[in-house]
Amino acid sequence: MKKTTTLLWIALVVVIAGFGVGIYVQDLKHQESTEAAWKANRFNMERFYKIRQFTGRINQTNWQTMRDSIGSQLDSFMILRFRKEMDSLNAKRALDPKSK
Repeated sequence: MKKTTTLLWIALVVVIAGFGVGIYVQDLKHQESTEAAWKANRFNMERFYKIRQFTGRINQTNWQTMRDSIGSQLDSFMILRFRKEMDSLNAKRALDPKSK
């Protein structure tokens, strides 16, 4: 009987120690992830403040320039996309002479 009680106490101590170690390791990982989240949040907030300052400085002339820039970039994107599609079709036609 004494051996069984001793084994139960040892098992209980091992289980409690295991929970203690697990909680400690979990707390360490939580601190690491919290620190990483704060760093990422600081970076995002800096970007947000820069964007907010920039939008505060926009006037009619700046907005017109930005809108023209966005439009020209979209035009360039559409031209590149069209060229890619044409190259793909031409390559397919070159491989399959019946599709002409």
